[in-house]
Amino acid sequence: MTIRRTRTALLGVGAVTSASLVAAALLMVAAPSATAATTTFTPTADTYVDSLDPTTNFGSSTEVGVDASEVKNLYLRFDLSAVSGTITSAKLRLHVDDSATAASSNGGTYTLTSNTTWSETGPTYNTRPAIDGALLGTLGAVSRNSWVELDVTGKIAPGVVSIGGYSTSTDGADFDSREAGALAPQLIISTTTTPPPTSGDPVLVGAGDISDSGTGDSATAALVNTIAGTVFTLGDNVYDSGTSSEFNTYYNPSWGQFKARTKPAPGNHDYVTAGAAGYFGYFFGGQTAGNEYYSYDLGNWHIVSLNSEIARSAGSAQETWLRNDLANNTRPCTLAYWHKPLFTSGSSHAPDTSQRPLFQALYDYDADVVVTGHNHQYERFAPMNSTGGLDTTRGIRQFVAGMGGAGHYPFGTIQPNSQARNSDTYGVLKFTLHSNSYDWQFVPVAGKTYTDSGTTACH
Repeated sequence: MTIRRTRTALLGVGAVTSASLVAAALLMVAAPSATAATTTFTPTADTYVDSLDPTTNFGSSTEVGVDASEVKNLYLRFDLSAVSGTITSAKLRLHVDDSATAASSNGGTYTLTSNTTWSETGPTYNTRPAIDGALLGTLGAVSRNSWVELDVTGKIAPGVVSIGGYSTSTDGADFDSREAGALAPQLIISTTTTPPPTSGDPVLVGAGDISDSGTGDSATAALVNTIAGTVFTLGDNVYDSGTSSEFNTYYNPSWGQFKARTKPAPGNHDYVTAGAAGYFGYFFGGQTAGNEYYSYDLGNWHIVSLNSEIARSAGSAQETWLRNDLANNTRPCTLAYWHKPLFTSGSSHAPDTSQRPLFQALYDYDADVVVTGHNHQYERFAPMNSTGGLDTTRGIRQFVAGMGGAGHYPFGTIQPNSQARNSDTYGVLKFTLHSNSYDWQFVPVAGKTYTDSGTTACH
């Protein structure tokens, strides 16, 4: 892969031996090395029950606890459905409450429970789920206002995990619940995944509108973790303001595991922070020049990452650079991506006509594909010219692929030439880039069935 901020070419490098060709071919099909990832999950529900209040539900409490003087049991439920690969480490962490009575000489015993469907607002002592599963471990003495940890490696599997806690000691312990925010219980899962071997044809995979405080980005990251190739992002990489803290808190634990093979584009939320400093700091070490927009080659394809958030009118620095870049391109097929779509049927964001000069430049140079985000949904259009007219000869096929993990947006008026749409499924868009054609495939997250795929020849 060649990154093109300024175009270079390898010419006249001497004879190529058959041995070197074989070696190069082997490199292209060799299995990628395993990737490691660590994700911190907080409970989707937690509560406790108390024998002194046998008909009371404590699901909204800011604490949970265990005790034997009055029988108190705690319950935690985590959704690990998005976990893929091999779990190499699992740790349950609880934060001891800061109250004077929270500390204990016995922090409780913890097991799995067979009931994984209880509601946070449901259980009372009289209706409590049985604590009947495999033993996870026992905590010793715990001190107030501190984190304690159980190593549960080998005892946790992907899916919905329900944990019950109890104590045989009359010296009870109290912990912060998920209502306590940053001090909520945690299940820290580390995984390794080896993507399948790549073929001789490059793969480009990605999405836009990715990371926030929800779990959608973890689910889509689990998909990318199984797909070898170059990763693209379509902007709004992190919500809400594109700060360095948000990149480290939300994006880095999920899609950050692919940072070394990611070629990003920025979005409007990335620019809420002045100059998109969080975006450029995270992906480019703070270097803006040469990274606002850029291009690179994958096999027979020329790939262009553009910026919908800075000047893009005809004659602007970006549009002029794009035309020069395309004029110097020697690859027969071209794909470009950025954040705001020229064409979209989404109701939350209307078509952005200010992107037309970029689309027109690409059309003038016979580009094949444009991929955008901004609306949190998936949409595929037939090949069109820059004014939205159907053009089966030279038209560019545009995708909206804003289903990377942030909350879904609905559709409004369906625009002409819209061929496929979905607004309730997170996923990634995968391109297999053949020498003179491409395959596209919408890959849904686990538990969803929507998909869209096809093949088109380059111009």
